[in-house]
Amino acid sequence: MQEKVKATVWGFCVMGLLAAAIVFGSRNLAHFDAALVGYTFAVLFATFGITYRYSMWLQRPPTAMYWKRGWQLFLQPAFLAGNLVHWVRKVTVDFAFNRFIFNRGKGRWGAHWLIMWGCVLATAITFPLVFGWIHFQTEPGNLEWYRTYVFGFPTFAFPVHSILGFLIFHGLVWASFLVIAGVMLAMRRRMKDHGAAAVQQFGEDFLPLILLFAVSVTGLMLTASYSWMRGQGYEFLSLLHAITVIFTLLWLPFGKFFHIFQRPAQLGVSFYKRVGGLETQAHCARCKEPFASLLHVTDLMTVQQQLGYKYEIENGPTDHYQHICPACRRRMLAIAQGRMWNR
Repeated sequence: MQEKVKATVWGFCVMGLLAAAIVFGSRNLAHFDAALVGYTFAVLFATFGITYRYSMWLQRPPTAMYWKRGWQLFLQPAFLAGNLVHWVRKVTVDFAFNRFIFNRGKGRWGAHWLIMWGCVLATAITFPLVFGWIHFQTEPGNLEWYRTYVFGFPTFAFPVHSILGFLIFHGLVWASFLVIAGVMLAMRRRMKDHGAAAVQQFGEDFLPLILLFAVSVTGLMLTASYSWMRGQGYEFLSLLHAITVIFTLLWLPFGKFFHIFQRPAQLGVSFYKRVGGLETQAHCARCKEPFASLLHVTDLMTVQQQLGYKYEIENGPTDHYQHICPACRRRMLAIAQGRMWNR
């Protein structure tokens, strides 16, 4: 119960901060489009749900230990410079280029990379526009130029009919193309890979792809309506697009998309392993060989105690099972089985 109360408080706090940022960034809603209020409430609900689930996840003993140790080790002065270099490498290679997916297959990597960057581009464009943080105004006395305002402050201007203007105003189109291509690759893999087909579930594997495809296609249909069809069917298409987007936002905290917010936290695990490898190593009580960092073994024993597991050993080579390396554990199991067989 205490964990749920804490997670609920965090959810309301983060949602409240976002609401305040919307009001402040849009200059007291002066640049907020009332027609987008449905999107805004969906984002606020998703923010609460994501924060609540994330808080519950971080309160689990293993996750809490990794979270705490990850920050402690990252900010440790002796390793801070190396950690910063490691962080840049992990962000660029593993996250930006998805190397961890590439090792599992080129097709899988291509689908993941296209979907990820399509969603990143769409999010970077959509959310600031919906919240009123960014808006465009024509220049006084010159209707052929637009000026970009960020949080109400004027920034750069550009010609409406320039290449830059074309790229900016069609940013969501490029994002949709990336997402659709990625979804097609992912669908192809799920239909042809028998290994993936054997374990896939509709809610976890197909529904996310269907939602992304629906959002992208309905968004492209809106562009086609006002660009080439003189607004024909625009009201129906805008409603259909709003339904797909809002449903996707409301589903974010509950489905597979939640891993988008979990994945960056795994950087802490990489810092944990890196610093642990540079510090004192734990030696097996049986064979005396190093097998893991002493920090990891000590933290593992702490987490097991918090979870109610007891691995203390009586009349053995050590007082705790975690002081024995995996190889010796297998040997001890084989010896025990041999003794039982000879009885």
